Amino acid sequence: MKSFRAVKTFRERVDPELLPGLAFSEEHPPPISLAELAGFRAHAEAPAAAVVDPAVQIRDCAAGRVALRVFTPSGPGPHPAVYWIHGGGMIAGSAELDTAYCAELSARVGAVVVAVDYRLAPEHPYPVPLDDALAGLRWLFAAAGDLNVDPRRIAVAGSSAGGGLAAGLALLNRDQDRLPVAFLYLMYPMLDPTHSSASAREFSSIPTWNRAHSEFAWGCYLGGTEEVPPYAAPALAGDVAGLPPVLIQTAELDLFRDEDIAFAAKLMQAGVPTELHVYPGAYHGFELNCPDSLVGAQSLLDRNRALTRALHGSSVSAFTTPAKGTCS
Repeated sequence: MKSFRAVKTFRERVDPELLPGLAFSEEHPPPISLAELAGFRAHAEAPAAAVVDPAVQIRDCAAGRVALRVFTPSGPGPHPAVYWIHGGGMIAGSAELDTAYCAELSARVGAVVVAVDYRLAPEHPYPVPLDDALAGLRWLFAAAGDLNVDPRRIAVAGSSAGGGLAAGLALLNRDQDRLPVAFLYLMYPMLDPTHSSASAREFSSIPTWNRAHSEFAWGCYLGGTEEVPPYAAPALAGDVAGLPPVLIQTAELDLFRDEDIAFAAKLMQAGVPTELHVYPGAYHGFELNCPDSLVGAQSLLDRNRALTRALHGSSVSAFTTPAKGTCS
């Protein structure tokens, strides 16, 4: 006779070190309505563990109406650069909230980080956020000399919605501007508005970013768009050949898990050098809520090593030591 084991709940599948981080999601759930969105934005805050690295110089710039925050590491240049696109479902988040993250990234990777403050949906639906991201990237390449940046060593990067925008920007740049982007870093990117993957169905009601949150956010971003282009939803891209080398990180217990894995497979099948990590027992935002957990620290170390290898030409460097922190 066959024996059957009960299916574990979401919480039972979470890495025990990451359980404290669930409290933040449970106390501040993402919105599923415009009324909730206003409150969510008003109470948004950086993770409690976030501390700005004092060795990194921070200044604010602008590309026309698009605000940018520039983080410059210590030491002589020219430096490589990481163009950072924040998360928040295309409906929330800001460069201000990502200040500590970007400063830490700048110090650990030894790169100038330029964070773009793109306008948010639903007030500014597609293509406005992507257009803002493109304007900021153009500014970075044009201002490379003034920023002491080597334009041959610039990566585009983002997490969650920012990862989706980064992927869309890479496709748009490939087809239009052809700026020499050297690398693409995507942390659990938001790529597919169809929610047709197994993980999108599996994680429909978890306490972290779930299907209801995602459907609301995609609805805000796409607005009345009838035919969704791949620049808006990169999972729908039929041709991904010609993109720069990519690192994709995602989590086992993430709504976006399967669309991220599928996108990585599509990239590899198109001949794009692709590195993929799926972190066991982890959920959306795990490395932000619990950066000092083993899996959180590992994901940050993997990020640092990949960017260092791509931008400095070495897989091991003094820059790659992960930062310490605590669970929020």
